Amino acid sequence: MKFAIITHVIHGKVSDKYFGYEPYVREMNLWIKNASEVLIVAPLHSNFKSPIQEFYQHDKIVFTVVPSFDVSSLKNALYSLMVIPSVVLKIYQTMKSADHIHLRCPGNIGLLGCLVQILFPSKSKTAKYAGNWDSKAKQPFSYRLQKWILSNTFLTKNMQVLVYGEWENSTKNIKPFFTASYFEKDKIEVKPRELEGKISFLFVGTLSNGKQPLYAIQLVEQLHKNGNNVQLILFGEGRERTILEDYISRNKLENYIFILGNQSQETIKKAYCENHFVILPSLSEGWPKVVAEGMFWGCLPVASNVSCVPNMLGNGDRGLLLDFKLNNDVKSIESILKDNNLYRNKVNNGIKWSRQFTMDVFESEIKLLLKS
Repeated sequence: MKFAIITHVIHGKVSDKYFGYEPYVREMNLWIKNASEVLIVAPLHSNFKSPIQEFYQHDKIVFTVVPSFDVSSLKNALYSLMVIPSVVLKIYQTMKSADHIHLRCPGNIGLLGCLVQILFPSKSKTAKYAGNWDSKAKQPFSYRLQKWILSNTFLTKNMQVLVYGEWENSTKNIKPFFTASYFEKDKIEVKPRELEGKISFLFVGTLSNGKQPLYAIQLVEQLHKNGNNVQLILFGEGRERTILEDYISRNKLENYIFILGNQSQETIKKAYCENHFVILPSLSEGWPKVVAEGMFWGCLPVASNVSCVPNMLGNGDRGLLLDFKLNNDVKSIESILKDNNLYRNKVNNGIKWSRQFTMDVFESEIKLLLKS
């Protein structure tokens, strides 16, 4: 089977091996496991491989390079108009030669893929919508357009669309799905940490406005001002790192707020196992893997009330939902810090729930999708 992947994910190349963002590639390696040939349409940059990137595991990859583009400014919009025709042609040619078409959405290249796939109604197709599927969420027009096309069973035929969460009034081709990080063999016993001594919080993600790492810092800062023995460790890189470092310096937080940059999956896993809470104050999410990963290793999530996160957290039974009113959120966290039994119960609930979603189950579900 020739398996085509249409994605906006930026890739790199070392010798004859391609790599990309580690959680994405790790998932794609399951999709392509039994493919005879993999056809990838994506941007390719000459970057060095970082600790958060991984190689595709396949012997026969045909990579079609397309440029990244956006319409965030007049200059970028004009550039986009110039390159879109060639991108569409390359997507069309790849889809024509493929046995199965797989779209990664939302994204600009995914949007073009949504449009081009209409021309192949009889081909087997899947799409992974990795963003917030909630129709009430405020999103860019391009995201809403992709959701409309994918949901439209007149335009989009023979496709199963994987989304995070269960949503009312979904069309028959929309399938609730999940993301996994660990295998059945990883289910070693973990116990809730005791709420004594220094209480440690984690932030794992891109240092960007959308992920709101500054709010995570301000939460822990206020907890510290209230007399709690706390610290925050931030893993990740991004445009806001300088802003965050300046905030930490100006407010003299260096003794309990630490930015450690991008780290390997093993380092992050060790951190989940050793710390008490993981904070994700993100403005938008699909299925945030840091929430599921934290729960898997007994690290209690404190996360935004967006997308399917309330469902993941059992509306508070497996974590704490933020309302972005600093004093209220601090009080909610402190109510857990003062009750070790409450903390232990929430952590145990999270461990039990998250361990349903392993890579083994994920691979079995993918096999069923590709057979249908």
